Amino acid sequence: MSTATAPAPAPAPDPVAGFPPELRPAPTGIRSVTRTFFFILWRDIFVTGREVGTFLAQVLVEPFFILFVFGKVLGELGYTGGNFQQVLLPGVVALNAFLVSLQNTALPLIIDFSWSKEIEDRLLAPIPTTLVAVEKLVFGMLRGIIASLLMIPMGFLILENASWPMEQFPATVGVLLMGALAGSTVGLTIGTLAPPRHISIVFAVTLTPLMFTGCTQFPWHGLADVRWFQVLCAFNPLTYVSEGLRALLLPPGGPGSIPLWVCLPALIAAILIFGAIGIKGFHRRAQD
Repeated sequence: MSTATAPAPAPAPDPVAGFPPELRPAPTGIRSVTRTFFFILWRDIFVTGREVGTFLAQVLVEPFFILFVFGKVLGELGYTGGNFQQVLLPGVVALNAFLVSLQNTALPLIIDFSWSKEIEDRLLAPIPTTLVAVEKLVFGMLRGIIASLLMIPMGFLILENASWPMEQFPATVGVLLMGALAGSTVGLTIGTLAPPRHISIVFAVTLTPLMFTGCTQFPWHGLADVRWFQVLCAFNPLTYVSEGLRALLLPPGGPGSIPLWVCLPALIAAILIFGAIGIKGFHRRAQD
C-alpha cells in the first residue's frame, strides 16, 4: 500500500528581496551594528597609520610656528612678558584639538560626497545612516586629540617658562576630548552644508575667524577694554576649550580665565547644536 507524500511547503518569500541594497533595512542587532561601526572606524585609523608622516606634517607645522614666533621670538625681542608663554601653550593645544578635528571631519566628507563617492560604500554598510555620521565625528575627534597631545611636549621644547601640572592631566584630557568633539561637529556641519565647488572660499571665511576669535593667543578676560571683540569671542566654541585648559593650568593670581562650570556647559551646547545640524545635513546629502 502506497502513501502519498505531501509536498514540502514553499519557503517564505524574502520581504526585502525586491529592494535594492541601499533601501533594505539594516540589521537591528546591537552586536552586529557595534561590530560594523568599529570595523569602519578601524579602517580609517589603519589608513591614518599608513599616512602618519603626512598626518604629522599637517597637524604640527602651523602650531609649531605659532609657538616659536609668538612664544619664543617675540619674547626674546621683549614684546611679550614672561607669563605669556603659560597663557599661549594651552591656547595652541586647544587650537590643535579643535581645528584638526574640524578639518579631518569636513574635508573627507566633502571629498566622499563629491569626487571619490567612497561614502556610498559606508552607506551600504549594515548600520544606520546616523552611525555613519557619528563614525566620522569620532574619527575626526581622535585625530584632534592626538594632534593636541603632541603639542604638549613640543611646547616644552620651544618655550622656557611653560608648565603643565601632571595632576591636572586627566582633567585637561577631558576638556580636550570635549573640544575635539565640538570641532568635529562643526566640521560635520561645514562638510555637509558647504557646496564642494566653494569649499576653498568656505574654509577661508571660517577657519581664520575661528582661529583668531578663539582666545588661543590671549585670555578672554584681557579683552575687557575691547568689549565688542570680547562678546564676539564668546560665540566661538574654541574660546571655551582654550579657557577651560587655562582654568586648570594657570596658577592662582595669574590672568583670569572663564571658569570650568561655564566652559563645560558651553561646549556641551555647541556639541548638541552643531551635531544635530551636521547629522541632519548628512542625512540630506546621503539621500541626494
